[in-house]
Amino acid sequence: MSPRRELYTLVGADLLSNLGTRISVVAIPWLVLQTTGSPTRMGLVAAAETLPYMLSSALATPWADRFGVRRTAVTVDAASAAAMAVVALAPWLGFGALLALVAVAGGLRGIGDRVKHVLFKPAAERAGVPLLRLTSAYDGLARGMTLFGAVLGGLLINWVGVTRAIWLDAATFAVCALLIGVLVRPPAPAQPAPRESYLRALRGGFGYLRTDRVLLTMLVVVSVSNMFANASVAVWIPLWVDRVLGDPAGFGLVLGVFSGGALLGNLLFTVAGTRLPRQATFALGLALSGAPRLLALALSDDLVVVLVVTFVSGIAIAAVNPLLGAALYERVPAALQTRVLGIAGSVAFLGLPVGALLGGWSVAALDLRPALLVMTVACLVLTVGPLLLRRRAADRPAAAEPVASTPA
Repeated sequence: MSPRRELYTLVGADLLSNLGTRISVVAIPWLVLQTTGSPTRMGLVAAAETLPYMLSSALATPWADRFGVRRTAVTVDAASAAAMAVVALAPWLGFGALLALVAVAGGLRGIGDRVKHVLFKPAAERAGVPLLRLTSAYDGLARGMTLFGAVLGGLLINWVGVTRAIWLDAATFAVCALLIGVLVRPPAPAQPAPRESYLRALRGGFGYLRTDRVLLTMLVVVSVSNMFANASVAVWIPLWVDRVLGDPAGFGLVLGVFSGGALLGNLLFTVAGTRLPRQATFALGLALSGAPRLLALALSDDLVVVLVVTFVSGIAIAAVNPLLGAALYERVPAALQTRVLGIAGSVAFLGLPVGALLGGWSVAALDLRPALLVMTVACLVLTVGPLLLRRRAADRPAAAEPVASTPA
């Protein structure tokens, strides 16, 4: 198989498993609602998946290095297929079994997502595809899968029932494992990785990230951006829609317009991103993607104004994840990529649960519009401020010198 076809196979397999995951994001809460009728239990199931996902992304990566990244990807996806197939049987096993199975599935998916992404860099280099173009195209396709998967999940529940919809997610993981196992053959490393204890290997990942201040700053501001984004989706936008429009369809419209802008932005950035200054583009993307959306909600009751600002913010966010992904691939030495990418994913997602709490607390303390005004300023200061304080150029990859796998 040609290097380009191998890259397309790897990315396609990963996107296919993403599609199945999005179907389950709709199907599993519906399964819980049907079998228990409890919104509280729906929240427990979501938490049971999210926490193991974040922990395994960081803590399981040393074992992936030891076992082999490609072999880990195949094994974890096969295990995810089995776990999701059993989740479909959960109504007969009880709610406690469902929680345990969803937690296992979340943990498997966390490490699976990280190791597949580690395979992207060598595949792109063999195919001659610029890393920034790959990360931008992948980000756009992943957003498209998120939209399509959510819609497809709802349709499948109506067409074939919730159990069969979850079985389809299991099938996507099985196909992903098969494609990577049969068609993706990364070359063996020139030098085998040194044998290290688990804790020493994990410390090496944390130690490298701590010393690379450019990457650490990028990760922190992305985590903060995710915090405000999740607060918007969980609390601020639904409340604004309820108070101003009184029609829940407006909530879906606002989210859909943002996703549409992000898809257009990914298309534009895939074409032109390699010619743009990275540091300025990253800062501008964060500045336009967060604070303006909150300010529009605070100052306007006009849906058209909010949708226009939201669309522009969606275009701006399209540059952020690809630039962060390219920086991780270019700056982190190959021997540490699995561990550092795993830790980076966990750091970037830390803002999500905090954001849900922040959204509810801010409205309870200040009411919606004052909270939005305060959070507009906070969002701008906390996302763009750290980047402006740093004078080092983030648009040049650091020399990929081999580093010791212990903290500096």
